[in-house]
Amino acid sequence: MVQLTINGIKVNAEEGMTILDAAKSVGISIPTLCHLKNLEPTGACRICAVEVDGMKGLTPSCAYPVQDGIVVETNSPRVRKARKTIVELLVENHPQDCLICVRNKNCELQDLSEQYGIREHRFVGETRCHAIDISSASMERDPAKCILCGRCVRVCHEVQNIGAIDFTNRGFTSIVTTPYNKGLNVSDCILCGQCILVCPTAALREKSNIKAVANALYDRKKYCIVQIAPAVRASIGEEYNMPLGTDVTGLLVTGLRRLGFKKVFDTNFAADLTIMEEASELIHRVQNGGALPMFTSCCPGWVKYVEMNRPEVLDHVSSCKSPHEMEGAVLKTYYAKKMGIDPSDMFVVSIMPCTVKKYESERPELKEDIMPDVDAVLTTRELVRFFKIAGIDFNDLPQDQFDNPLGESTGAAAIFGTSGGVMEAALRTAYFKLTGKELENLEFEEIRGMEGVKEASIPIGDLTVNIAVVNGIGNVKPILDQVQAGTSKHHFVEVMACPGGCINGGGQPIHQKPEKVMKRVKVLYQIDSTAKSRRSHENESVKTLYKEFFGEPNSHKAHEILHTEYFDKKKLLRS
Repeated sequence: MVQLTINGIKVNAEEGMTILDAAKSVGISIPTLCHLKNLEPTGACRICAVEVDGMKGLTPSCAYPVQDGIVVETNSPRVRKARKTIVELLVENHPQDCLICVRNKNCELQDLSEQYGIREHRFVGETRCHAIDISSASMERDPAKCILCGRCVRVCHEVQNIGAIDFTNRGFTSIVTTPYNKGLNVSDCILCGQCILVCPTAALREKSNIKAVANALYDRKKYCIVQIAPAVRASIGEEYNMPLGTDVTGLLVTGLRRLGFKKVFDTNFAADLTIMEEASELIHRVQNGGALPMFTSCCPGWVKYVEMNRPEVLDHVSSCKSPHEMEGAVLKTYYAKKMGIDPSDMFVVSIMPCTVKKYESERPELKEDIMPDVDAVLTTRELVRFFKIAGIDFNDLPQDQFDNPLGESTGAAAIFGTSGGVMEAALRTAYFKLTGKELENLEFEEIRGMEGVKEASIPIGDLTVNIAVVNGIGNVKPILDQVQAGTSKHHFVEVMACPGGCINGGGQPIHQKPEKVMKRVKVLYQIDSTAKSRRSHENESVKTLYKEFFGEPNSHKAHEILHTEYFDKKKLLRS
């Protein structure tokens, strides 16, 4: 331990801590822009500069380690003037369009401008001008709003290990862009949206589908149906200042009905359906010498990654569609026939915590006769904006229930939204299918949590099933290397592109606090632990669906409607 003085306060800090961390430990806030917790500091933006007694220049607190006896001032006139000047320079080179910006009132540059009392333009001059990249179905990139903090670059390179964007040029012409400044649609970007979550401005944002959904709701010819992913109900309350970890399922259902949707279904129904198909597919592969390990296919960011980077292992990926695509497919086949609705008149909307689901919904493989399974995807953030536009006061809504039959779900489906949840749900059903007995201990603690790769061996009857859970696409390489080398011992592998799983998806409320993610996770496990049924094969509506329509899991009809195929996307781009 070392002792230093910050703003006249004696502070005991661990050796190796930065001044920024030491100040935070005693309740002193220092602003940052380039800093990201758990990543090595760069000190690039200098907004965190402090005055250290005896040092000539100002010191970046995020990168300077504490030393015994040093005296630090974080709020001296010199420090305030320096920070204000930095903010003023950033503002002058920024589009003056706050009132029409998607990040208005949720922008770190705007917050700093308010904090340091920016009330005039002192550095008027030439500003950068760049075209907006709208090539992707999921995301937009607006370099004019970029403040060059580098957080998106670091997340893409150091956390996700993708490297789809980086700095180029120098000085005034510096820009964060894709290779050769081409569109995101032809880059290595997997559209996970983790860069959006760390962007302090609106330089990176989701492509909005609110207008398309609003037009469909007011089209009398359209039969509008909406479905809600498990992670959305655990996070959207944050946008309404509710306590972290508040389950708002009933409020969501009511709010969506008031928007004008004729039916509100739960994507968790299709999560149970996915488990029935995926568990059966795994058992078939194990018993018939299929390609092992089998990888889950619920995450479209992971699917896009493997198509573009490791097409050699595509035969190891489950052919199951993701849950919301399964739900859309069932709606436009089984449900449409049952209700006497023309599928072409249906407009299916998915409320997702994810940005890449937008890309997924436009995949040609997920369309039947040019008709997509899902017509539009709204992120959690977009739904909040939609509620505000419609004048819906979310906090005062009464509770309501999902419509049936596609609204029933089990606890197993709820945990799909967190890392390890798909694996855990699949094991509960695979155990039953292989042994004919119900698994008594339903919690697989060894594959829960935020570790990069979690492994376990689960005895199921005479078979020991070796499993792995990959938490974040940046951790998948060693597993894929083993598969390609033929040394993998695993039978089943879950991969989620976003660290923490869908609960921390690129379409979720923007934050910089890891503890928020963990409180969201607890909501999903709470829903599971208190559910009437906790195994996907116990879902009565799913049983009825197989009895009336599909016959059995992995039947020919199930494969026609609930399964898909993947392609070597690098090869397609080259051609």
